[in-house]
Amino acid sequence: MNEQPEIVKVEAEPCSSVGKMDMSGAFGASSIKIDKVQGAENFGKTVVRLIKYMRPQMIALISMIILAAVGAWFAVWVPDILKKVTNHLVESIQYFNDVDLSYVGKICLTAGGLYCLNAIFTFISGLIAASMAQQVVRRMRYDVKLKLDKVPLSYYDQTTTGEILSRMTNDIELVAVTLQDTVNQIIILVMTVGGVLFMMFRLDWLLSTITLTSVPILFAVSGAIIKQSQKEFARQQQLIGKLNGHIEEMYAGHRVVMLFNQQEDSIKEFERTNKLLLKATRKAQFLAGIILPCIKLVNNLSYVGVCIFGGYRAGLGIISIGDIQACIQYTRQFAQPIENVSNISNTIQSAIASAERVFKMLDLEEQSEEKPHRDVSSFKGEVVFENVAFSYCKEKKLITNLNLHVNAAESIAIVGPTGAGKTTLVNLLMRFYDVDSGRILIDGVDINDMHRDDLRSLYGMVLQDTWLFKGTVAENIAYGSQNATREQIIEAAKKAHAHEFIMSMEKGYDTELNDDASNISQGQKQLLTIARAILKDPKIIILDEATSSVDTRTEQYIQSAMLAMMEGRTSFVIAHRLSTIKSAAVILVMNHGDVVEQGNHETLMAKGGFYSELYKAQFQGKSMDDVLDDIDMDSENICDFIQT
Repeated sequence: MNEQPEIVKVEAEPCSSVGKMDMSGAFGASSIKIDKVQGAENFGKTVVRLIKYMRPQMIALISMIILAAVGAWFAVWVPDILKKVTNHLVESIQYFNDVDLSYVGKICLTAGGLYCLNAIFTFISGLIAASMAQQVVRRMRYDVKLKLDKVPLSYYDQTTTGEILSRMTNDIELVAVTLQDTVNQIIILVMTVGGVLFMMFRLDWLLSTITLTSVPILFAVSGAIIKQSQKEFARQQQLIGKLNGHIEEMYAGHRVVMLFNQQEDSIKEFERTNKLLLKATRKAQFLAGIILPCIKLVNNLSYVGVCIFGGYRAGLGIISIGDIQACIQYTRQFAQPIENVSNISNTIQSAIASAERVFKMLDLEEQSEEKPHRDVSSFKGEVVFENVAFSYCKEKKLITNLNLHVNAAESIAIVGPTGAGKTTLVNLLMRFYDVDSGRILIDGVDINDMHRDDLRSLYGMVLQDTWLFKGTVAENIAYGSQNATREQIIEAAKKAHAHEFIMSMEKGYDTELNDDASNISQGQKQLLTIARAILKDPKIIILDEATSSVDTRTEQYIQSAMLAMMEGRTSFVIAHRLSTIKSAAVILVMNHGDVVEQGNHETLMAKGGFYSELYKAQFQGKSMDDVLDDIDMDSENICDFIQT
C-alpha cells in the first residue's frame, strides 16, 4: 500500500540520507548534494549482463543479426561487381571497342538489385530489433516494479521519489532506444568492416593494409575519449534523477512553498541543479562530439593513401582502374560505419550508465523470504510483544526491550512525545520492518512465521495522511476489498458518515476523483479512508490520529463510528489529542521506545506520572514550566516533551 512509506517518516529519522532531498532545501536550509560520480563501475560487466538479460529474446536477436549481416553483405558486394563496368569501359575506350550496353546493363541491374535487397533486409532487421527491444524493456519494467514491491521500506526512506521515477522512465527508455537502434547498427558495422577488409585483400594487399592501419589508430583515439566520457554520462543520468526528485518534491508541496514565500529559493535550487546538469551534459556531448572529427581525419588520411598508392600500382600494371575504383568505394564503406561510432558511442555511454543504475535497483536486498500461506480466518486478534528490540540505525537505539500483551478485542491507545516509538510499534506490528530481537505473536503465532499477505489481511488502517487514487469514489472505498458489492460499499460509507457528502456530489459513488483527489476536501478524503477500513472488516484496527483532518462535529460522528467498528476487535489507536482516547481500556504511554506507563485513564491520572502531566498540559491550562518541574527529565526528554 502506498501509505507505508508515509508511516515511517513521522517517527524516525532514516539512517542514511543518500539521495534524500527534503523540503528544507526549498527554504534555503540545505541544498542538494551531488555525490562524486566515477562513471560506470564496470562497463564490460554491465554489457555482459544486458546481453544475458536478452536471453528470452535470443531467437529474435539471432534472426536480427543474420538479417542485418546478410543485408550488409549485399552492400559490400556491389563495388566488386561495379568494377567490371569500369574495367569494360576503360578497355573499350583504350582499344577503341564498342561498349557492350547489354553487359553493362546486366551488371547495373545486379548492383541495383543488391542495393534493394540491402534495404529490405535492413528494414526487416530494424523491425525485429524494435520488437525485441520493447519486449526486453517491458520485462525490465516488470522486474523493477516487482523488485520495488519486495525491497525493505527503508529503501523508500533513503531514496527520493524522483530518483525512483527516473530509473523507471528515463533510464529504462534509454536502454530501449539503444537496443532498438544501436544493436542493429553495431551488427551492420561489424559485418561491413569485416566484409570490406575481405574484399579489399582480394583486390590488393597493400591498399588493404593502408586501410587496416587506420583501425588501431581509430580505436585508440575513440577509446581514450570514450573512457573519459563514461564519467560524464553517468553524472548526467544521476543529475537527471536529482532534478526529477526536486521537481516532484516542489510541486507535491507547492502550497507549502507558496505559503512561506519560498518560490525564489525553490527556483534557485532548481536552477542550480539544472546548471549542474547542463554542465555535465555539455562535457558528455563535447567528449562524444570530438570522436567524429578525429575519426574523419584518420579516415581521410587513409583515403588519400589509397588514392596515391593505388594510382602508382595501377601505373605499374599491378592492379586495374576498376580495382582502384572498388578500393576507393570500399575505403568509403569502411570509413562510414567507423564514423558512426561517435553517434553510437554517445548513445551507448548513456545507455550503459542507465542500465547499470537499473541493474543496481534489481540487485537491491529484498525483504526476508515469505513463509507459506496459512488460514487466518479463525484468528481473534491477541497480540504479544516479547522482549522486542528495534532501531532504524545501529548507532541510534529506539526500542530496547518492549513487552506488551494485548488481549483479543481489547482497545489499546498509544500516547507519548514525538520520537517515542508510537508509529514504530505499528510498523513492527504490520511487519513493515522486522524486529532486531525478540518476537511479536498474534494468537500465539510469530508474525515472522506468517506470509506478509496473510498477516496484513488481519489489519485495517486509517492514517493521518490520506491516500486516494484516480478513480471513482466507490473504487477508492473498495480498495483492498475488490469483491465488495455496491450495497456493502454504501453501508461502510454510512458508518463512516461519508454517505451524505458522497450523494451530494454530481455522480454520487461514481464521481471520479482526480490524481491527487483535490476535487474533495481533506476531511472528505479522511472519511473515505475510514469507510475503506470499515469495509475491510479486519480483526485488528490501527488508527493513527485518524480524525485529525475533520471538524469537531464530524469528529464526534467518526468517533462514534470508530467505537462501533472497534467493538469485538483488537484496536491500536495512536493519538496526540488525549481527549480522543479517554475511553480506551488500556493506554500505553511510550517514551524513548519503551512503555513507561500503562493503564486506563483514571488509573494513570491517579498515579500522577508522565501521562498525568501530559494531560494537564493539554487540558488544565498548566504552564509548561510547571509541567517540567513536575517531571524528572533530562535535556533530551524535555526536547521530546516540548515537541508534543
